[in-house]
Amino acid sequence: MAKDYYEVLGVQRGASDDEIKKAFRRLARQYHPDMNPGDHSAEEKFKEIGEAYSVLSDPEKRSRYDQFGSADGPGPGFGGQGGFGGQNPFGDIGDIFDAFFGGGGQRRSGPVRGDDLRADIELTLEDCFHGVEREVRVQRQENCEACHGTGGKDGHAPQRCQRCGGTGQVQQARDTAFGRFVTARPCPVCHGSGQTVAEVCPTCHGSGRQRRLRTLKVRIPPGVGDGARVRISGEGEPGARGGPPGDLYVFVRERPHERFARQDAELHVDLALGYPEAALGEDYELEGIDGPVKVKVGEGTQPGQEIRLRGRGMPHLRGGGRGDLVVHVVVQVPKRLTQEERDLLLKLRDMRKGGEHDRGFFGRVRDAFR
Repeated sequence: MAKDYYEVLGVQRGASDDEIKKAFRRLARQYHPDMNPGDHSAEEKFKEIGEAYSVLSDPEKRSRYDQFGSADGPGPGFGGQGGFGGQNPFGDIGDIFDAFFGGGGQRRSGPVRGDDLRADIELTLEDCFHGVEREVRVQRQENCEACHGTGGKDGHAPQRCQRCGGTGQVQQARDTAFGRFVTARPCPVCHGSGQTVAEVCPTCHGSGRQRRLRTLKVRIPPGVGDGARVRISGEGEPGARGGPPGDLYVFVRERPHERFARQDAELHVDLALGYPEAALGEDYELEGIDGPVKVKVGEGTQPGQEIRLRGRGMPHLRGGGRGDLVVHVVVQVPKRLTQEERDLLLKLRDMRKGGEHDRGFFGRVRDAFR
């Protein structure tokens, strides 16, 4: 089925040439591959927009298209050439964007900020609780020691590029379907830097940079958790042409703990009790993240019951105290009993069946185990 080129450009069939041109400009900017890197659907849409415009901007092709549904007149479509006759009338897919918008999107000859770097560290729960200082090793580009970053042999300073006059850009004229356009592109001699050297440094091959392994100390604040990142300003890759350096991001991986489970600033821990302790109640002391903590187990505590201890969990990362320690009661039923234990439990069972409810269940439990 033939494509509706008017629908592709989003205009009415009676649209003027100016309306078609405006629609094309807007859609070309929106779907250009430079504006949608890695998006294949946007690239296909961009090609479709160019195909539609190549037909509707040409009076003869548009007339045939309006009459026969094809720019080639009656017949089966466009002969498999997608309306371009095997040729894109705008040349390279980026050329049309350059013609409209002045030279390829993100190309710049001025200062460029350096790239960010990443390092990973593994911490214990105790490390995350207290906060620690760790060393991380990163590889990054630094000024070449042989040329001191100039890129020239024996440290000779670079000179202004003769090709572009130090601007880092050269102008190029191009004839398009809309007329003659002049665009600016990075200089092919100095690659946009505006400077050249007579003899390049043999150590860095003229780049002025060398990759080095550095060890940096990083302070990890209390309260960090798995997946948290700590930003170290200015410790990333150096900038280009006087631009600022990037940052170093240290990502934290928290090692699972043998006793505690963590949920944000809350800590969760199991407390194993026997049946008598859960029924009678008892005070316990367990080891918290920062030392011993007392837990009061009331009479008749049920399996799975939670006991919340306020402010005994992890520190909040941005201050404001600490989270809670949540104690989960686990009632353990013995798999094997001594004869004495069996006799006591049988007596308790008989008491439950015997209707001795006047003293209450817990009173009978106390009597049985005494």
